[in-house]
Amino acid sequence: MKERIVITGIAGRLGRLLAKRLHRSGNREIIGIDRRPFEDKPADVVHKRVDIRSKRTRDVFRTQPISALVHLGLMHDPKRSNRTHNQWNVVGTQQLLEYCMHFRVPKVIVVSSAAVYGPRPENPQFLTEDSPLLAAQDDLGALSLVEADMLASSFFWKYREGETVILRPVHILGQVANAASNYLRMERIPVLMGYDPMMQVIHEADVVDAVLLALKPGVRGIYNVAGPGEVPISVLIRESGRPTFPIPHLAAPLVSKLFWNLGLAPFRGTELNHLRYVCTVDDSRARKELGFRATRTIKEAVRAALDDTY
Repeated sequence: MKERIVITGIAGRLGRLLAKRLHRSGNREIIGIDRRPFEDKPADVVHKRVDIRSKRTRDVFRTQPISALVHLGLMHDPKRSNRTHNQWNVVGTQQLLEYCMHFRVPKVIVVSSAAVYGPRPENPQFLTEDSPLLAAQDDLGALSLVEADMLASSFFWKYREGETVILRPVHILGQVANAASNYLRMERIPVLMGYDPMMQVIHEADVVDAVLLALKPGVRGIYNVAGPGEVPISVLIRESGRPTFPIPHLAAPLVSKLFWNLGLAPFRGTELNHLRYVCTVDDSRARKELGFRATRTIKEAVRAALDDTY
């Protein structure tokens, strides 16, 4: 009997990479849920072009047995309002988890983010999976991501007969449209004078590898997923080859707001703490229990963000 794997956000970069990896592996049927068009879709992948909050999403789970859900559909778009993020990330995730429980989906994987811990001056050198999720204290834009992660964590304990996996990858670099990759693509990269925090990044293909490991039978839990190590942000910028634009940190919120309003910045001023404070994670649990180790270097990760042919 074929495994049927549902992937939300399949039209995004990670969704497309995952679908292409899975559909090659034989006895699997891939069903993607995404309201966006899916370019270069493999012929044997089913694409349901619906909103995850729509009742039509329920039909995907109702009409046939589903072996696993991989939820890649969390919204990280700073151009959208906090209300839109809440409706999509919180309401959408809650409904998906309810479907999984009602229709007894045996494996549920939610790809969250290590950013839910929040960059803070009092952070320890490495944050474990048990650390509090404090990102929303300084950035209300992160609230829906924190709440979606907490919903998944609650579901993990509530739905004990299934295998729930929550992955919290560090900053993903590649052809993803996120703040970290967009930051390194800027013609002149703004840096905060006097700050050079350690940062962890991971190649987009390594994140897909982590999802594939999480799909294995018997795997359940919450896992920080990190790349090959941590480096100062100045090293990432040097690898990008871009010139920098130093900003006094006291003026940074105003400059960031101006740049954002002019469409010159990839992130809002509320995300500036990522350029000031550390938010590095301990990934020993993923290495021990998942057997995960990133195989792409930091240089390859930066190159993947800058080169659209990579």
